[in-house]
Amino acid sequence: MALTVAIVGGGRVGCGLGRRMRELGWRIGAVVTRSRATARRAALAIGGGVAHGGLTRQAVGADLILIATPDDAIENVARDLAGIGGSEWRGKIVLHTSGALDRTALGALAELGASTGSIHPLQTFSGRGVPELDGVVFAIEGDRRALRTARNIARSLGGVPVVVEGAHKAAYHAAGAMVAGQGLALVEAATRILMKSGFTRRQAVQALLPLMRQMLSNFERHGPRVAWTGPHSRGDYATIRRHRDALTKFPREYGAAYRALTLLAGRVLAANAAAAEKALERASKDT
Repeated sequence: MALTVAIVGGGRVGCGLGRRMRELGWRIGAVVTRSRATARRAALAIGGGVAHGGLTRQAVGADLILIATPDDAIENVARDLAGIGGSEWRGKIVLHTSGALDRTALGALAELGASTGSIHPLQTFSGRGVPELDGVVFAIEGDRRALRTARNIARSLGGVPVVVEGAHKAAYHAAGAMVAGQGLALVEAATRILMKSGFTRRQAVQALLPLMRQMLSNFERHGPRVAWTGPHSRGDYATIRRHRDALTKFPREYGAAYRALTLLAGRVLAANAAAAEKALERASKDT
């Protein structure tokens, strides 16, 4: 018998996971957002479900309730759902999709007997189509029953479930944000530097993407130390100084990011992090 999932939140993650789960045979029940119009759009994107503009008792009737709201709304949503369902929550499974929060955000429902946990795919959701989830790591945690459900969902979606204890969720999410969020800002900043140097945007992208792909390939195949290239890796501090001087012509965040990333590279990539940091400090004083 097909299981029913209610989805609270009609953003990229809720719609993306909902669509994939529907394709796997889950019945989509209530699709809840703040307004009927956005709920209809979410149900359309998912390909099923009954749209509701606001929390409703229909959500309680599902086998699984997936809360895919912004992080700062999860606790309030849980409290409101607790007030709606009362003792009916006993035995229900509730998962939220936050990368930084753990199941304690669902404490109001756990107190009523619900099994609670979280499931977070370490993948970007652009809102334009559903991203590929095969091989994607899903961070999961929760009580025993919720954890089992989260693990089964992740595997059915082609993902790799990894248990992340609640105390480590924020650090786990920070790692993903550094790569996907700040990493994107880094690439865009490099693109703008090249454009200021005479490149078109298309030329800049064509220049940077192969560089990034090769770096990632080297990282995957050979590890971080072998993959590390550039002036810092070979102790060329004169070139680093020229880079810093050139970046003074750009907004101050560019230079600040370059300095911070140079220090970070020495910390995590150099064979002797302390020696690399001292050498960099000496080179900075020589400017």
